[in-house]
Amino acid sequence: MNEPVSPGPRNGILSLTIKDKSVLYAAYMPFIKNGGLFIPTNKNYRLGDEVFMLLSLMDEAEKIPVAGKVIWMTPKGAQGNRAAGVGVQFNDGDNSARNQIETHLAGSLKSDRPTHTM
Repeated sequence: MNEPVSPGPRNGILSLTIKDKSVLYAAYMPFIKNGGLFIPTNKNYRLGDEVFMLLSLMDEAEKIPVAGKVIWMTPKGAQGNRAAGVGVQFNDGDNSARNQIETHLAGSLKSDRPTHTM
C-alpha cells in the first residue's frame, strides 16, 4: 500500500519588504502558475515546504499575507554569484499579491533584464 507523500513542514513566517521596482522585478516569477517570488534567505528549505509570507510592497502601509510553497532553491555559493534563497509559488485562490505586484511592474514584465531566477 502506498502512502501519500506530503509536503515538508511549515517553516514559519517569511517577511519580505520590497521598496524598489527593480528589486521587485528581480524577485517576481511571472512564469510560475499563480505567480511567485524569490526570497533571499540562508534558511534551509525543501521543495514542497509550505511557507507563509508577509509582503510589504513599495510604500504601501498594509502588508499582504501570502501562502505558498517552495518550488525553487538557489543554494549558497551558486554559480554566477546568484543570491541564496527560495522561490515560493503563490497558492491557488488568492491573486491579490500577484495583482498588486503586476500593477507595480506594469510595462516592465516583458523586459530582458536578468532576475534572481532567470
